[in-house]
Amino acid sequence: MPWPFAFDNSYARDLPGAYVAWPPARVPAPRLVFLNHELARELQLDPDALQGDTGAELFAGNRVPDGAEPIAQAYAGHQFGGFSPQLGDGRALLLGEVIDRQGRRRDIAFKGSGRTPFSRGGDGKAALAPMLREVLLGEAMQALGIPTTRALAVAATGEPVRRERPLPGAVLTRVAASHLRVGTFQYFAVRGELATLRRLLDHAIARHDPALAGVTDAGVRAFGLLRAVAERQAALLAQWMNVGFIHGVMNTDNMTISGETIDYGPCAFMEAYDPAAVFSSIDEGGRYAYGNQPAIARWNLARLAEALLPLVADGDDEAAVRAAVERATEVIDAFPALYREAWLRGQRNKLGLRSDDAADAALAEDWLALLQRQGADFTLAWRRLAEAAAGDEAPLRALLADPQAADAWLARWRARCAADDATAGGGAQERAERLRRANPFVIPRNHLVERALAAAQDDDDLAPFEQLLAALRRPFDETPTLARYGQPAPAAVTACYRTFCGT
Repeated sequence: MPWPFAFDNSYARDLPGAYVAWPPARVPAPRLVFLNHELARELQLDPDALQGDTGAELFAGNRVPDGAEPIAQAYAGHQFGGFSPQLGDGRALLLGEVIDRQGRRRDIAFKGSGRTPFSRGGDGKAALAPMLREVLLGEAMQALGIPTTRALAVAATGEPVRRERPLPGAVLTRVAASHLRVGTFQYFAVRGELATLRRLLDHAIARHDPALAGVTDAGVRAFGLLRAVAERQAALLAQWMNVGFIHGVMNTDNMTISGETIDYGPCAFMEAYDPAAVFSSIDEGGRYAYGNQPAIARWNLARLAEALLPLVADGDDEAAVRAAVERATEVIDAFPALYREAWLRGQRNKLGLRSDDAADAALAEDWLALLQRQGADFTLAWRRLAEAAAGDEAPLRALLADPQAADAWLARWRARCAADDATAGGGAQERAERLRRANPFVIPRNHLVERALAAAQDDDDLAPFEQLLAALRRPFDETPTLARYGQPAPAAVTACYRTFCGT
């Protein structure tokens, strides 16, 4: 059955040996649970033509679209610091690539479509609730302006998935700029398959950094890609940190070359500000705690650098190896400054500042320290700066354990705002509006996400999911109808909240 766009399959064409051709498993009773109409139109699809049985059959994997070449991609990865030389798509299949309305190449992939040769004993299936979580988190990130993979559809399969208890099964259709990961490069580097590794570099450059395509020097190409990935990841991590997002499992197989957020498993948005916050049930040591994420990104980039080194220097040429390591180290060592610059740019925006001042970093850091000492809700505290800018500090002070604790900081901030107005123009009301556009009111509050997923999974009730999704797509709106989506969970709920990987 054709889809109304033409698949291309450049990954399969360019990288023989980097995947295994594999069909999706058939399911007994497919049913379309979710279709992303906006994304469908972006991909030049007609959403109306994908409703009912047609969409269910396609998005559950029972009918492979014309032109698709389903493949399971090979990759390795450091998982919680330990290296696994073969991971790969154990329950995912890349169907192919399409060109969207803006001329961008996008991957279309299944998740939860059955066992593949990379399944490592798993069943290759997915439960409904974790796939709907991908919808909620991905669409929330999209609305917040953060680069992300997105869900095009979720189809229920009509068969149970056995975890701690039987759960309704589902298949997610995910759209990504690509599914190239740090772990993709690691897979071929550790095997010494340099010809495939070189083709992978060429493919990644053509896909994400075409300005490097005409470069013939191997070092410039490899380290040019490394530098571009570092820049994208610095910008992404700064955006995560500025909204309080905790990925939860920043393994090298979950870091994309494109700079998109991928794999919304044990992730969560922080409520009370705490750099040590961890919600993932499998992160017992806090490796991927909120405050550790920038350092982990740098660590992952170092692993990408190691994978690229064999393309630049022959291991028998010690001088060439030393020179290549020095060039790679320069890129890795530059990452903290790249991240810091992107983070501070975001902090200035969230503070309502348009000009730069050397003391802005200290102002931002002291604000965060105040929030931590006072146990204030991260999202609402930022949001209430808008009222404070307009002259009403009461909503902000109400979030603090000691309402007077903010006196000194607010005085500094007001003085800085006055200096900013003198430099860039504007005034209090204009600043308040900018703050409302910079600081969301609605985020995926963990208790609301869990409530919506439980209703869908246990009661086949999608209304809470659909209502929450609609709210998450309007993160900067604060209206009476959205009021309940902006409220934190009770502290007792947050204290014991855990997320799971969904496998």
